[in-house]
Amino acid sequence: MAKQTTPDNLSAEQIAHYREHGFVHIPNIINPEEVVEFYDVIYDFAEAKRKSEEEHASVRDSEVFTQIVNFWHEDEGIKRLTLHPNVGGVAEKLAGVPLRIWHDHMLIKQPHNNAPTTYHQDQPFWPHGESPNSISAWIALCDVPVEKGCMTFIPGSHRYTDLAPQSTRDGDKLFDLCPELTWEKRVTVPLKAGDCTFHHSRCAHMATPNDTDDPRVAHIIIYMDQTTTFSGKKHIVTDPLALEAGVLLDGDMFPAVNDFPKL
Repeated sequence: MAKQTTPDNLSAEQIAHYREHGFVHIPNIINPEEVVEFYDVIYDFAEAKRKSEEEHASVRDSEVFTQIVNFWHEDEGIKRLTLHPNVGGVAEKLAGVPLRIWHDHMLIKQPHNNAPTTYHQDQPFWPHGESPNSISAWIALCDVPVEKGCMTFIPGSHRYTDLAPQSTRDGDKLFDLCPELTWEKRVTVPLKAGDCTFHHSRCAHMATPNDTDDPRVAHIIIYMDQTTTFSGKKHIVTDPLALEAGVLLDGDMFPAVNDFPKL
């Protein structure tokens, strides 16, 4: 069995790759027993939400994917994954600064969904006054080969820090905004269950369709700089909080990595 990657054995080469290219593949971020447990927790929670007749703003079910946003505080099993100290610790070492949770979300691509998630950057959608080091952990809870909906990245695209939001359904939007990215190489990263990619919030990425008979189940944990403030822009996570622009995004909803439970 391959050794689990931890903050203590994360290599200098992995850190350098992340900072140069804006993404990195980290194998075995969670162990096989956790994969089995968290797959069931995430998938069962998502199916219950999908079948519920109750309207919920954080549940988005489309031809591209089933997405449920910011739900770690609703289930103890999910909370243990979102506040996993190993994942958070690796994120901090890659980013090189103290981090806190921005939000989590599950992304499930249903079998034969016939729709890619098109190229985009994440950060333009977020109401952050300043968070230059925000980073996402994309954890595979099942094997994710290319045909099941794995991620593709444009190396170095995290240096484009002033682009407007790009739709995840419009394959041309990113390249209309930044034509030079059209000719940059793309790197596709299939993952084994328990593997993870970390990507900078400005690293452009996409995911292929799920052409298999099984759902693609991934859990994403997004971290932001501990100093991040609220810009005042509307967002599903901050809208219910009635925050004033300029305030620090902290407190119980945005716990710091150094306050996570210890292994």
